Amino acid sequence: MIRFQFLTLGDVMWNLDDLPIFLAVVEHNGVTAAAVALGLSKSTVSKALQRLEDAMSLRLMERNSRNIRLTTEGEVFYRQGLAIMEQVQAANHLMGGLSSSPVGPLTVALPIAFAREYVAPRLPQFHQRYPKVDLEIIMTSQSVDIIRDQIDLAVVVGGLVNSELIARTLIQSQLIWVSSPSYVATHEFKPTTESLKSHIQVIESRYSARQFPLRIEEKKQSIDLITGVVRINDPIAVREAVLNGAGVAPLPHHYCQRLLNSGELVQVYDQIECAANAATLSVVYPSRRFMSNKARAFLDFLIEIAESIPSRCLY
Repeated sequence: MIRFQFLTLGDVMWNLDDLPIFLAVVEHNGVTAAAVALGLSKSTVSKALQRLEDAMSLRLMERNSRNIRLTTEGEVFYRQGLAIMEQVQAANHLMGGLSSSPVGPLTVALPIAFAREYVAPRLPQFHQRYPKVDLEIIMTSQSVDIIRDQIDLAVVVGGLVNSELIARTLIQSQLIWVSSPSYVATHEFKPTTESLKSHIQVIESRYSARQFPLRIEEKKQSIDLITGVVRINDPIAVREAVLNGAGVAPLPHHYCQRLLNSGELVQVYDQIECAANAATLSVVYPSRRFMSNKARAFLDFLIEIAESIPSRCLY
């Protein structure tokens, strides 16, 4: 661990070890709560605050027995303190990564289907390579806040909405219409939205829309994917329903490839195209935080998985 004893601000010298304590008091809104969070005594926390104020000859916060209020100078110092701690953490990560193999806790968030279909079967390989990484996988169909939830990296479906994150496209797959051979054998399929709609019984929730965009012979059209359909927040569950006779459903090609090859699924409505970016998976991580070697190891692991998927699924 890199440790700096003193930092100068203009002509003022103060102890950097007191900075995390000051930040904790602000974030926990009080000396007592900060002391509990840090595992320190209240007197230790109070003395650290006093040393900072004495060193800078400034009042950083007004405080009483119930709460605290930052002064104008305290607000400025708090913002600068956050930036300083980010740089210290980045330096620690960098130097640790240069001198050691991946070790310690790593938390990642993955879509349920992607985790089940591709990641879980390969986890023994990751563990064999990096036995000292304490990996926690959060499987979720909901969007996650990786900063708030302290997640090191996440795989997300669709586009990136948070510009403060770094994103790398992992899989960009076609969204195709599939059905079971037994259903196809007993039904008629015309290349029209009316015909398509009559066969849709179940869809993944993310595609639920009154006007889901389509293209038929390069002409833009749409279809109602809300009325009269069952919505499920897991494409693997949708796939299972279709395999058991639940009509036609749109699914990402990478979740159908194996069953298409075996003949257990059949692609239908080739003439009706879905939105081009409907089945994109991206891996995201904080841009303001240096990527640790354990997070880098898992990112490389995910890239290996993506590269193992047949090339027609990758753009």
